[in-house]
Amino acid sequence: MKTRAKVDESKSSHDTSKSDASRLEQLYVQKVRPALKQSLNMPNVMQVPRVEKVVVNIGVKEAVADSRVLNTVMQTLDTITGQKSVRTLAKKSIAGFKIREGMPIGVRVTLRKKRMYDFLDKLINLALPKVRDFQGVPTKLDGRGNYNLGIKEWSIFPEADTTAEKAFGMNITIHTSAEKDAHAFELLKSFGMPFSRR
Repeated sequence: MKTRAKVDESKSSHDTSKSDASRLEQLYVQKVRPALKQSLNMPNVMQVPRVEKVVVNIGVKEAVADSRVLNTVMQTLDTITGQKSVRTLAKKSIAGFKIREGMPIGVRVTLRKKRMYDFLDKLINLALPKVRDFQGVPTKLDGRGNYNLGIKEWSIFPEADTTAEKAFGMNITIHTSAEKDAHAFELLKSFGMPFSRR
Protein backbone atom coordinates (compact mmCIF):
# COMPACT_ATOMS: atom_id res chain seq x y z
CA MET A 1 0.00 0.00 0.00
CA LYS A 2 2.81 2.38 0.87
CA THR A 3 4.58 1.60 -2.39
CA ARG A 4 1.47 2.38 -4.43
CA ALA A 5 0.98 5.71 -2.67
CA LYS A 6 4.58 6.62 -3.39
CA VAL A 7 4.15 5.84 -7.09
CA ASP A 8 0.94 7.88 -7.34
CA GLU A 9 2.57 10.89 -5.69
CA SER A 10 5.54 10.64 -8.04
CA LYS A 11 3.19 10.50 -11.02
CA SER A 12 1.37 13.61 -9.82
CA SER A 13 4.61 15.55 -9.50
CA HIS A 14 5.71 14.38 -12.94
CA ASP A 15 2.44 15.52 -14.55
CA THR A 16 2.80 19.09 -13.26
CA SER A 17 6.42 19.33 -14.39
CA LYS A 18 5.42 19.23 -18.07
CA SER A 19 6.16 22.31 -20.13
CA ASP A 20 2.46 23.20 -20.40
CA ALA A 21 2.02 23.38 -16.62
CA SER A 22 1.89 26.80 -14.99
CA ARG A 23 4.95 27.94 -13.05
CA LEU A 24 2.79 28.67 -10.02
CA GLU A 25 1.15 25.24 -10.18
CA GLN A 26 4.57 23.59 -10.19
CA LEU A 27 5.53 25.71 -7.20
CA TYR A 28 2.40 24.56 -5.36
CA VAL A 29 2.91 20.85 -6.02
CA GLN A 30 6.65 20.74 -5.45
CA LYS A 31 7.14 23.19 -2.57
CA VAL A 32 4.02 24.90 -1.21
CA ARG A 33 1.84 21.83 -0.64
CA PRO A 34 4.47 19.75 1.19
CA ALA A 35 5.46 22.75 3.33
CA LEU A 36 1.83 23.55 4.26
CA LYS A 37 1.12 19.90 5.05
CA GLN A 38 3.90 20.00 7.61
CA SER A 39 3.34 23.51 9.02
CA LEU A 40 -0.44 23.06 9.35
CA ASN A 41 0.04 19.55 10.76
CA MET A 42 -2.27 17.85 8.27
CA PRO A 43 -2.06 14.02 8.09
CA ASN A 44 -3.44 13.78 4.54
CA VAL A 45 -2.10 15.73 1.57
CA MET A 46 -5.67 16.07 0.25
CA GLN A 47 -6.50 18.24 3.28
CA VAL A 48 -3.91 20.84 2.32
CA PRO A 49 -5.66 24.04 1.12
CA ARG A 50 -5.54 24.80 -2.59
CA VAL A 51 -6.89 27.44 -4.94
CA GLU A 52 -10.05 26.15 -6.63
CA LYS A 53 -10.99 29.06 -8.88
CA VAL A 54 -10.50 32.78 -9.46
CA VAL A 55 -13.41 35.03 -10.42
CA VAL A 56 -12.71 38.43 -12.00
CA ASN A 57 -15.63 40.85 -12.11
CA ILE A 58 -15.93 44.36 -13.59
CA GLY A 59 -18.96 46.57 -13.06
CA VAL A 60 -19.68 48.85 -16.02
CA LYS A 61 -22.21 51.51 -15.03
CA GLU A 62 -21.43 53.39 -18.26
CA ALA A 63 -23.12 50.55 -20.17
CA VAL A 64 -26.48 51.99 -19.14
CA ALA A 65 -25.90 54.95 -21.45
CA ASP A 66 -23.66 53.30 -24.05
CA SER A 67 -23.72 49.54 -24.59
CA ARG A 68 -20.58 49.73 -26.75
CA VAL A 69 -18.51 50.39 -23.63
CA LEU A 70 -19.36 46.88 -22.46
CA ASN A 71 -17.79 45.36 -25.59
CA THR A 72 -14.56 47.28 -24.99
CA VAL A 73 -14.41 46.09 -21.39
CA MET A 74 -15.08 42.49 -22.43
CA GLN A 75 -12.29 42.55 -25.01
CA THR A 76 -9.82 43.94 -22.48
CA LEU A 77 -10.78 41.41 -19.80
CA ASP A 78 -10.53 38.58 -22.35
CA THR A 79 -7.00 39.74 -23.21
CA ILE A 80 -5.91 40.06 -19.56
CA THR A 81 -7.24 36.68 -18.43
CA GLY A 82 -6.81 34.68 -21.64
CA GLN A 83 -10.40 33.45 -21.45
CA LYS A 84 -13.74 34.56 -22.88
CA SER A 85 -15.76 36.60 -20.38
CA VAL A 86 -19.55 36.73 -19.99
CA ARG A 87 -21.91 39.62 -19.37
CA THR A 88 -23.51 40.03 -15.95
CA LEU A 89 -27.13 41.14 -15.91
CA ALA A 90 -29.04 43.33 -13.48
CA LYS A 91 -31.12 41.20 -11.10
CA LYS A 92 -33.72 43.90 -10.55
CA SER A 93 -34.82 47.24 -11.96
CA ILE A 94 -33.59 50.47 -10.32
CA ALA A 95 -35.46 53.45 -11.70
CA GLY A 96 -33.12 56.02 -10.14
CA PHE A 97 -30.17 54.61 -12.10
CA LYS A 98 -32.21 53.85 -15.24
CA ILE A 99 -31.42 50.16 -14.82
CA ARG A 100 -33.91 47.54 -15.98
CA GLU A 101 -33.98 43.93 -14.90
CA GLY A 102 -31.88 41.82 -17.28
CA MET A 103 -29.82 44.76 -18.54
CA PRO A 104 -26.07 44.01 -19.03
CA ILE A 105 -24.18 46.03 -16.40
CA GLY A 106 -20.84 44.24 -16.13
CA VAL A 107 -18.59 41.39 -17.20
CA ARG A 108 -17.18 38.39 -15.38
CA VAL A 109 -14.80 35.53 -16.02
CA THR A 110 -14.21 32.38 -13.94
CA LEU A 111 -10.72 30.91 -14.19
CA ARG A 112 -9.71 27.37 -13.25
CA LYS A 113 -6.64 25.14 -13.52
CA LYS A 114 -3.81 26.47 -15.73
CA ARG A 115 -5.43 29.81 -16.62
CA MET A 116 -6.18 30.38 -12.95
CA TYR A 117 -2.55 29.80 -11.99
CA ASP A 118 -1.26 31.89 -14.90
CA PHE A 119 -3.48 34.81 -13.88
CA LEU A 120 -2.43 34.58 -10.22
CA ASP A 121 1.23 34.49 -11.23
CA LYS A 122 0.77 37.61 -13.35
CA LEU A 123 -1.24 39.38 -10.63
CA ILE A 124 1.27 38.68 -7.85
CA ASN A 125 4.54 39.11 -9.72
CA LEU A 126 3.78 41.65 -12.46
CA ALA A 127 0.62 43.65 -11.81
CA LEU A 128 0.59 44.43 -8.08
CA PRO A 129 4.22 45.63 -7.99
CA LYS A 130 3.22 48.26 -10.59
CA VAL A 131 0.70 49.90 -8.24
CA ARG A 132 1.85 53.39 -7.35
CA ASP A 133 3.01 53.76 -3.72
CA PHE A 134 2.19 50.11 -3.16
CA GLN A 135 2.28 49.07 0.50
CA GLY A 136 0.73 45.62 0.29
CA VAL A 137 -2.78 44.20 -0.09
CA PRO A 138 -5.30 43.86 2.78
CA THR A 139 -4.91 40.80 4.99
CA LYS A 140 -8.60 40.24 5.75
CA LEU A 141 -10.41 37.25 4.23
CA ASP A 142 -14.16 36.60 4.10
CA GLY A 143 -14.41 34.10 6.97
CA ARG A 144 -14.81 31.12 4.60
CA GLY A 145 -11.27 30.85 3.28
CA ASN A 146 -11.81 33.11 0.27
CA TYR A 147 -10.00 36.34 -0.56
CA ASN A 148 -11.45 39.45 -2.24
CA LEU A 149 -9.17 42.03 -3.80
CA GLY A 150 -10.21 45.31 -5.38
CA ILE A 151 -8.08 46.76 -8.18
CA LYS A 152 -8.62 50.45 -8.90
CA GLU A 153 -7.32 50.42 -12.48
CA TRP A 154 -6.73 47.54 -14.86
CA SER A 155 -3.78 49.43 -16.36
CA ILE A 156 -1.47 47.57 -13.94
CA PHE A 157 -1.82 44.53 -16.20
CA PRO A 158 0.60 44.54 -19.15
CA GLU A 159 -2.13 43.52 -21.64
CA ALA A 160 -4.47 46.40 -20.78
CA ASP A 161 -4.94 49.16 -23.35
CA THR A 162 -3.44 52.26 -21.72
CA THR A 163 -4.71 54.47 -24.56
CA ALA A 164 -8.37 53.82 -23.70
CA GLU A 165 -10.48 56.75 -22.52
CA LYS A 166 -11.08 55.15 -19.14
CA ALA A 167 -9.27 52.52 -17.08
CA PHE A 168 -11.81 50.38 -15.24
CA GLY A 169 -11.34 48.76 -11.86
CA MET A 170 -12.02 45.13 -11.09
CA ASN A 171 -12.82 42.81 -8.22
CA ILE A 172 -10.83 39.60 -7.94
CA THR A 173 -12.14 36.76 -5.76
CA ILE A 174 -9.79 33.87 -5.00
CA HIS A 175 -11.75 30.81 -3.88
CA THR A 176 -9.78 28.24 -1.88
CA SER A 177 -10.60 24.86 -0.35
CA ALA A 178 -9.46 26.07 3.09
CA GLU A 179 -11.98 25.84 5.93
CA LYS A 180 -10.17 28.51 7.94
CA ASP A 181 -9.05 31.99 6.91
CA ALA A 182 -5.67 31.39 8.57
CA HIS A 183 -5.01 28.40 6.31
CA ALA A 184 -6.02 30.30 3.18
CA PHE A 185 -3.82 33.19 4.25
CA GLU A 186 -0.81 30.89 4.57
CA LEU A 187 -1.56 29.42 1.13
CA LEU A 188 -1.66 32.81 -0.59
CA LYS A 189 1.35 34.01 1.37
CA SER A 190 3.29 30.97 0.14
CA PHE A 191 2.51 31.99 -3.43
CA GLY A 192 4.07 35.39 -2.74
CA MET A 193 0.90 37.44 -2.26
CA PRO A 194 2.27 40.78 -0.99
CA PHE A 195 0.13 41.22 2.13
CA SER A 196 0.39 44.45 4.06
CA ARG A 197 2.47 44.22 7.24
CA ARG A 198 0.21 46.64 9.09
